[in-house]
Amino acid sequence: MRALVVFESMFGNTETIASAIGEGLATRMPVDVVEVGSAPTEIDSDVVLLVVGGPTHAFGMSRPQTRQDATKQAGGHVVSRSGGIREWLEAVTGSASIRTVAFDTRVDQRWIPGSAARAAQRRLHGKGFRAAAEPRTFYVQGTPGPLVEGERSRARLWGAELAAPLVAKNIGRQHI
Repeated sequence: MRALVVFESMFGNTETIASAIGEGLATRMPVDVVEVGSAPTEIDSDVVLLVVGGPTHAFGMSRPQTRQDATKQAGGHVVSRSGGIREWLEAVTGSASIRTVAFDTRVDQRWIPGSAARAAQRRLHGKGFRAAAEPRTFYVQGTPGPLVEGERSRARLWGAELAAPLVAKNIGRQHI
């Protein structure tokens, strides 16, 4: 029983959040945190929780053009260089018993519509995965960041909260 966190990140903020979520999950279960370019498209049967995250670009998940724009803004130094969660979600397969949840990072202007997390969660649901929780947003101060103060800690806590019911459910099964 383990968790898999798959992330896309341009400036490193989403990577930081994914790592923090992984730290929270690791307090309760083994976890792998993987950049989307290295993520498996077939999810192993021992994965009970799949967490998928990426930055919100132009009101949703990134696209080739928005990634190209981010790469220019970063002077060519981005974390995710070979595609994003949009493309990965098209290819991913796994058991319907895998619980999933999505997260995103976005500029801290809460009146701006759109969410990569909600879009990713809909795609996961469309592939037959079951939601473990509502999507979550973590905020950055500007397009390149940095993260708003306290977001890393909030992500770590969320990771631990996500794992708790899955571990309790598995413990209950072992005693039957």
